[in-house]
Amino acid sequence: MYSVGSVGNSPGVDLTPYRTFMTDLARESGELIRPFFGQPGLVVESKADQSPVTAADRGAEELMRDRIAQRFPGHGIIGEEFGSAHADAEFVWMLDPIDGTKAFITGVPLWGTLIALLHCGQPVLGCIHQPVLGQLMLGDGAATTLNGRPVRCRACAGVEDATVLYSDPLTPARHQDGSAFDAFARRAKLVRTWGDCYGYLLVAAGWADAMLDPIMNPWDIAALVPVIRGAGGAITDWHGSAPFPASSTVAAGPGLHAQIIAALNP
Repeated sequence: MYSVGSVGNSPGVDLTPYRTFMTDLARESGELIRPFFGQPGLVVESKADQSPVTAADRGAEELMRDRIAQRFPGHGIIGEEFGSAHADAEFVWMLDPIDGTKAFITGVPLWGTLIALLHCGQPVLGCIHQPVLGQLMLGDGAATTLNGRPVRCRACAGVEDATVLYSDPLTPARHQDGSAFDAFARRAKLVRTWGDCYGYLLVAAGWADAMLDPIMNPWDIAALVPVIRGAGGAITDWHGSAPFPASSTVAAGPGLHAQIIAALNP
C-alpha cells in the first residue's frame, strides 16, 4: 500500500527554476488554446482510440515541447499527442495539453492543461491550468497554490458528508467494481460529474472532497500527484496502491480517502 505520509520533493532537487518555467509553459499554451474554446467552427478529429483531438491539443503540445527542448535540451518529454522523447532521462516532462477534450469541444470549461515534471521516474512538480477561467494551480508535493494563494484540501468527516466528483458515469462499471462504486456513490452527500483534471483542482482547493477516475493514462495522473499531496490530500490508485505509475486514481483528504478505498474494494 502507498503511504499517505510519503510526500515532498526528491532530495537535493531545487525546483525553483522549474516552477517558474512550468508557469510560463502553462500561460503560453493557454494563450494558444483560449481562442479555440467555444468556437462553433472548431474541427474535431478522432484518434485511433476514438477519443477527440483538435488543433488546440496538438498546437499546445507542440509549443510546450519546443520550449522544453530549447530550455532543457537534456530533459525527456512524454506527451499525449506526440509520444515520447528521451523518456529515460533523469528529468522528464509529461504533458496533456487539454485534459478533458470532450468538455472542451462542447463548450464546457471543466478541462485544463496538465504539466508534470518527473525526477527519476516520479512526479515532483505539477500544474493544472484552466486558461478560460484564469486558474493556475501549482503543486510540489509539499505545498500547492492557486494563482499564488496557498490552498488545502478541506476536512470531511465521512462519505455521508462528502461532495464526490468523477468524470464519466459509465466507466466505473467498465473498469472497476461497478456495484461497489454505485453503493459508495449512494452514500455520498453530493455526487457530480465535474470531472477530468478540473475535479482534482476542486479537491485541492477545498471546494470538493473527493475525485475518482477508474481508468487513466500516465499523462492524466502525473501532474495530479504533487498537486494533491501539496494540498495535504491523499492520492492513490483505485485500490489504495501507489498513484504513479497507475491506471486509475482516487484523491481526497487523508481520512476520507481511506474510507473511500474501503468502500470501493469491499
